[in-house]
Amino acid sequence: MLGINQMDFLLKTAGDYKKFDSLMVLQSKPQKGFDIGIVANLRLADHFDFRFIPALSFGGREIDYTIKERDTNIVMYKKKIESTFIDLPLTLKYKSDRINNFRAYMVSGLKYSFDLASQFKKKTDSDEYIVKLKNNDYMYLIGAGIDYYFPLFKFSLEYKIAFGIPDLLKREGNIFTDPITRLSSKISLISITFE
Repeated sequence: MLGINQMDFLLKTAGDYKKFDSLMVLQSKPQKGFDIGIVANLRLADHFDFRFIPALSFGGREIDYTIKERDTNIVMYKKKIESTFIDLPLTLKYKSDRINNFRAYMVSGLKYSFDLASQFKKKTDSDEYIVKLKNNDYMYLIGAGIDYYFPLFKFSLEYKIAFGIPDLLKREGNIFTDPITRLSSKISLISITFE
């Protein structure tokens, strides 16, 4: 499996900004990356397959802050968060009837991701704040695709989107973490597989 991903956050902010009156804008910006994995498929019935596609996923995310300093000076901070995930998804694939050499399908399931590049335990200087994320993430995913059958192999084109379940943020009592009440993953993936 080879794919191009787009990593992003589902970001929920505190309703009361009075404590953070110098914070003007807080937003997440998606970043592109890539995936590589191995396909394992178990046929359960004519229209159902159980799939396991362990993958290595490279990418990053960014949180942008606009902060007013000293009442007049407006400063933008870009906090980039690089990630290297070991993804372990378990999915159920529902396939349509085959028409000539084509078949459409839908997938849904759960995924566990372990972030090898997590800085959760890293100690930081007082001058520089790092947005730290937990290294374990659990997601549910849905997607759709098309299988193309060739004489010697099957080629598939697939789109999936995964939504994180837990809150990943480590709060450290500063303006970069405290206004965020929940930070979870949102990752989309366009992939091709050869079976």
